[in-house]
Amino acid sequence: MSIVKHFGSNRSTGAHSLVRHSPAMLIFMLLLASYSLIPLLWLLINATKTQADVMSTFGLWFGHGFNLIDNIKETFSYKNGIFAKWLLNTFLYVLIGAGGATFLATMAGYALAIFDFPGKKGILATVIGGIAIPGTALVVPTFLLFAKLGLTNTPWAVILPSLVSPFGLYLVMSYSRTGLPVSVIESARMDGAGEFRIFAQIVVPLLSPSIITVLLFAIVQTWNNYFLPLIMLNDPRWYPLTVGLNEWNDQATGSSTPEPIYNLVITGSLLTVIPIIVIFLMLQRYWESGLTAGSVKQ
Repeated sequence: MSIVKHFGSNRSTGAHSLVRHSPAMLIFMLLLASYSLIPLLWLLINATKTQADVMSTFGLWFGHGFNLIDNIKETFSYKNGIFAKWLLNTFLYVLIGAGGATFLATMAGYALAIFDFPGKKGILATVIGGIAIPGTALVVPTFLLFAKLGLTNTPWAVILPSLVSPFGLYLVMSYSRTGLPVSVIESARMDGAGEFRIFAQIVVPLLSPSIITVLLFAIVQTWNNYFLPLIMLNDPRWYPLTVGLNEWNDQATGSSTPEPIYNLVITGSLLTVIPIIVIFLMLQRYWESGLTAGSVKQ
């Protein structure tokens, strides 16, 4: 009974402490939200302006007219619709690169967590080393390797490096060690189920929170990838949105005779942000439901 009272008193104290500090916490969270949302608000407001209004009006207020639809049409029609090509390229890199990285990280992480085999410690050390090394440090060696193979200036120069996700592999491995009931896997083996069937029907559903987490990280990383395609590609037809919009921005602001397309740069940036927000909101439901399911022990 004393333990129950002690636990109840701790909960009560924690609740009162939370209530007492909630105004400050609320203000702090509002400041963080404002810091995150103001750039997005600036982007949304300025995407409704003409080129002249963008250059002459206050950034956080609207211009003399609502030009969003015209800006979108002009963005997709400028230079024979190259923006649509960049958008499709980005979806291609995300679909194959991020999807493949998640699939490989799931299989490899599960195997490293469950199976024992020669060289396992060396592979784990390599994975940890891969996490510690920033991706930008590997871009130049990767470029030299791909140049030898004749893969530069092709989609494979962006897709193949994106398939490697040491952090995703480590995350799945860690979750597999703590979230997979080994007894269930052993029971399935005793019933005659093969390893691939166990992986597809038992392991994948149980690992869904970690899989969705890895997928979200991989999608965001591939969608925002800039330095790798900048080094690997010199044909605008294979640019992702990040490199293409930066080229437009240089044309609008960096040259001695800038082109009047800064409104298109802003509108294109807004169109670039929208899909990643939609993807995150769609996957967040499965992520949260998986985490909730995984927190309940039978």
